[in-house]
Amino acid sequence: MKIIIDAFGGDNAPLTVLQGARDAVAEFGVEIIAVGDKEKILACATQNNISMDGITIEHASDVILMCDEPTYAIRHKKDSSMVVGLTMLAKGEGDAFVSAGSTGALLAGATLIVKRLKGAKRPALGAVLPGANKPYILLDCGANVECRAEMLVQFGVMGSAYMENVMGVKTPTVGLLNNGSEESKGTALYVETHQQLKDTSLNFVGNIEPREVPKGNIDVVVADGFSGNIILKLTEGLASVFMGEIKQVFTRNIFSKMAYLVVKPGLRLFKRKLDPDVHGGAPLLGVTKPVIKAHGSSNAKAFKNAIRQAKLCIETDMINSMAKGLIDIKK
Repeated sequence: MKIIIDAFGGDNAPLTVLQGARDAVAEFGVEIIAVGDKEKILACATQNNISMDGITIEHASDVILMCDEPTYAIRHKKDSSMVVGLTMLAKGEGDAFVSAGSTGALLAGATLIVKRLKGAKRPALGAVLPGANKPYILLDCGANVECRAEMLVQFGVMGSAYMENVMGVKTPTVGLLNNGSEESKGTALYVETHQQLKDTSLNFVGNIEPREVPKGNIDVVVADGFSGNIILKLTEGLASVFMGEIKQVFTRNIFSKMAYLVVKPGLRLFKRKLDPDVHGGAPLLGVTKPVIKAHGSSNAKAFKNAIRQAKLCIETDMINSMAKGLIDIKK
């Protein structure tokens, strides 16, 4: 199994990318193809004592920057690490692609180079988030700001395929993000989408209000990219605030520090549960090969787990399952 990585995507590249790749090789037994400036990759590995066993390098002289216009960059930066990597994936020279680079460029590149699945209107970015009861996937979380009902229905299909194959959830539940649980709630788009989702074979349980989302009772939360991105960023912000407030409570005085020693094991479990690095990245669903978008600020652990995600997508044949689901809703 060969997984292609964008060695120069993200805030901390290439160091954390190579560290995560090294750990993935050791833990998961995958082969890694690191795409980027060969001289810089080797220099980084040498300076930081990173073993390159199991990691080969595909040279690419350019890098797509966060400030670059996505479609222009994909079409004109042909020798960038992202374009070279996606082209290799499209040609079958690797089984999946992982990048912490520009989300917009990755979306454009996956669509233009790797291509959409037959019948897929738009690829969607799905974020696997920790819930109180279990993890759930939120999609779309930023790729498609404006959506039609048929697109939202497809997001439900794609999210279900991911949760069933990669996360091991049997018959995942699907909920439509809305401002109320009643069928008549929301804009005309959401009323129409609700009806269309009811008519599918998905395990659709109706509308889900934002306050219910973090509980994790619903496996697949369907939203347009604008609403989904707000939910995603609010969730990330609240998690950060909660951990900061808890730290302040237990460092206030000597008595609170003593109390911390008692509850320390429970707090560690709580922190681990909220840790976004456990899931690694956001799958780009609706394209013909597995593409994983790691967070721009990913550390080595997060990038390693993004590679693990890619490996699971390959092993479970998630793409074919998704393609079948998209065909079935047309019948």
